[in-house]
Amino acid sequence: MKIFKTILNTVPRPWLIKLSYVVSPFLAFYLKGNKYTDPIDGKSFRKFLPYGYGTQRPNVLSPSTLSLERHRLLWLYLERETSFFDATKPIKVLHMAPEQCFLKRFKKLKHIDLITADLYSPIVDVKADILDLPFEDDQFDIIFCNHVLEHIVDDQKAMSELYRVLKPGGMGIFQVPQDYTRTTTYEDFSITDPDERAKHFGQYDHVRVYGSDYFNRLSAVGFNVEPVRYTEQLSATEVDKYRLMKGEILPVCYKK
Repeated sequence: MKIFKTILNTVPRPWLIKLSYVVSPFLAFYLKGNKYTDPIDGKSFRKFLPYGYGTQRPNVLSPSTLSLERHRLLWLYLERETSFFDATKPIKVLHMAPEQCFLKRFKKLKHIDLITADLYSPIVDVKADILDLPFEDDQFDIIFCNHVLEHIVDDQKAMSELYRVLKPGGMGIFQVPQDYTRTTTYEDFSITDPDERAKHFGQYDHVRVYGSDYFNRLSAVGFNVEPVRYTEQLSATEVDKYRLMKGEILPVCYKK
């Protein structure tokens, strides 16, 4: 396990993704058990893996899907509280910077017209700058854009673009790293050194730490924002079983 921790901390992320395809089946077999369950694939384990920059969070990375707390929370919300998986309801979905734990599973859903987009990723359908999306207005029923906005200096422009391409009545979920103890978002664009950004914002390529005013930023571009405290709707047993972050808020947004 010490070797795996070293890999997580030192291997560049693109290579780590490639390595995960080879390593994860062996880890899943080694850690199989009945104590914790990944709701994305239904597999259970005696424990999950550690993950994090700097100080690692123990028992949070699924050995099978490589999902984290936020991924499993989103999956449970979509599965239990929305019609996302209802095969009788065709929907058009934009997935910005698609997460590996979702990508293949979403693509298999025949009722979903899925478009994936990112500026740099080699696995997406469309090379797209979130500040100037190459889509017409009112195109998508659902947009996922998770852990992206904290990388974008002009996040208001990015939010406006997401609002523009979402259909009226459509839903967007835009998760970000958020410090709920902060009233105001902390950002300082004069900090450009990767090490300094890691110290101030938690990761070398982040440009801010969002506070509780994040929802106001989304509202300012037109969204109706519903901060969903979904772990509060689950039992303590489920929060532990699925290895969720207690108190995490899902920013669910709707276009007027």
